[in-house]
Amino acid sequence: MQSDIVWQPNEACFETCNLARFARENGFDARDYDTLHRWSIADKGAFWRAVWDFTGMIGEAGERALIESAENPMTGSAFFPDARVNLAENLLRGDDDAIAIHEADETGARRTVTRGELRTMVARTADGLRRAGVSRDDCVAGILPNRTEALVALLATAALGATWSSCSPDFGVTAILDRLGQIKPKVLFAAASYRYGGKDHDIAQRIVDIAKGMESVDHVIVTNGSLPESTGERFARHDYATFGSDAPLAYERVPFRHPVYVLYTSGTTGAPKAIVHSTGGVLMQHLKEHVLHGDVRPGDVVSWYTNTAWMMYHWLISALACDAAILLYDGAPILKTPAGLDVTPLWKAAEQAGVTHFGTSPKYLATLADEGYSPAQRHDLSALKSLLSAGAPVSPHQFDWVYTHIKQDMVFASISGGTEIIGCFMLGSPIHPVRRGHLTVKGLGLAVAVMDDRNAPIVGRQGDLVCTEAFPSMPLTFWGEGGMQRYHDTYFSHRREIWTHGDVAEMTPYGSAVIYGRSDTTLKPGGVRIGTAEIYAACELFPEIEDCLVFGAPVPGDEEIVLCVKLKDEAGLSESFAKEVRRKIRDMASPRHVPHRIHAVSAIPYTLNGKRVEGAARTVLEGGVVKNMGSLANPECLDEYRGLDRSAAA
Repeated sequence: MQSDIVWQPNEACFETCNLARFARENGFDARDYDTLHRWSIADKGAFWRAVWDFTGMIGEAGERALIESAENPMTGSAFFPDARVNLAENLLRGDDDAIAIHEADETGARRTVTRGELRTMVARTADGLRRAGVSRDDCVAGILPNRTEALVALLATAALGATWSSCSPDFGVTAILDRLGQIKPKVLFAAASYRYGGKDHDIAQRIVDIAKGMESVDHVIVTNGSLPESTGERFARHDYATFGSDAPLAYERVPFRHPVYVLYTSGTTGAPKAIVHSTGGVLMQHLKEHVLHGDVRPGDVVSWYTNTAWMMYHWLISALACDAAILLYDGAPILKTPAGLDVTPLWKAAEQAGVTHFGTSPKYLATLADEGYSPAQRHDLSALKSLLSAGAPVSPHQFDWVYTHIKQDMVFASISGGTEIIGCFMLGSPIHPVRRGHLTVKGLGLAVAVMDDRNAPIVGRQGDLVCTEAFPSMPLTFWGEGGMQRYHDTYFSHRREIWTHGDVAEMTPYGSAVIYGRSDTTLKPGGVRIGTAEIYAACELFPEIEDCLVFGAPVPGDEEIVLCVKLKDEAGLSESFAKEVRRKIRDMASPRHVPHRIHAVSAIPYTLNGKRVEGAARTVLEGGVVKNMGSLANPECLDEYRGLDRSAAA
């Protein structure tokens, strides 16, 4: 496996990086991560207190770092039960003149906001919220693009100790009401229009319909544009520019476990689950990941291409608590032009802002490769220290592409976690080698393992990704009636007091891991469980394939693998090309991975959060009904899957 190492840290990293300093300060050898990790889960209270101290977390920690429950060691334990913290107070730290935000959009427009300017904006908006009657027991919601206004609204809400939840403006009325409607927000921040893909989208009427659909909303603050007049409104309208007055910025410190965010699952198997996250848990998990695993330092610039609904947005903005700046990008990452695809917007913005940590996805990297675009040749990336990818497994060949075409001397971290933990189980490290196709290390403080059906931890074989010890960023509950029971049913029904995450994974002898896909999309031909990631990885090597989807379809006594491909060429799917695809999958994975059926389709179904929806395709192919079409970005494409004819497959 030595040949699978594609990057090695230099000797200086073991002296200067944050992770090495943290290890030494707590009595560990910086080169012995395994022992450091074992301590982090064996003495959880001491570890998380050390994280609080090392990262300079602002607040009152209290005497106790952890109360453990013998009966329910995961769900009954509580971290820092006496602590008082405020999210906004931590994110808004730093010198007045230091840049907090680099804002960019798809038109090429740019601006910067200093920490002093950001604090002034947040103070004004917090004053408006206070006058609107918002207190720490209320929820505030946003339907906003990824701009400064969204961050200001979030931070103003957090400053008051209230709870924030947001949706992207491209979500439809039903999808937003299914989400925000659950939490009954008192105040709604919304944009009446947004720009994406070279087009201006007017959603003013949609915002009115949504506000009317939530009886709890007393105030609507419009960040840009204006709403049409309507009758029967129960809410007051405000213009963002005049909402609130200049006032001192005050922070309401709340208990460690006080709700700060509500995030939502994709919702394709029913109503989206509203996951409630704690103030202290979010802060601790993100500071640990940014400072120790990401080596984020004061003056760095962190970016992630995300909308305001995805957990990576909340993860990104927490970099402010490291005295780093963030890049907020609004719009499409790739633009269609008469001359073809323009893949430059994110790289131009990153170059201008001096991004040090660039967050992306495997799909975006694959598009760059397809377009023959080499950022290293087109941009000054001298500031770049780390490239990170999430949302799906990164194919092994993409590691080679990254180091050839983006930068040779940097950390490439494939990371994996979830909305449920608002962080990562497996992620990068500045002091470990990067191995092709691997997620580098288990997160500190997270007792990650892979278990088989005996509930035994295994190495070198596929099984369920689990976590066996409590950690601060576990959800408080799912919002609504029966929330705790639904939470337990989702993560603890398979194994009592062991978090079963829903990923099929394999731990390696090196302490790294390989993720094969979601367990609910696992393929079982011949009764043998295999992941979808290896099939996707093989398909990505074909320039003829624009996108693809893999799922299992029942046949008498077994299951067959169905591969649907969206081809760039309209000519259709030939037998010879299908044979090439099967040969490549057999060579890269195994004979068991070879699809029984290959269909050419015109579109691949995705959730609003940008994830492939294998389950929905399988459901309609079997003649079933998808429970929550409002969670899909392109539900109309499922009609094609309903009519897929086995006899017409290649």
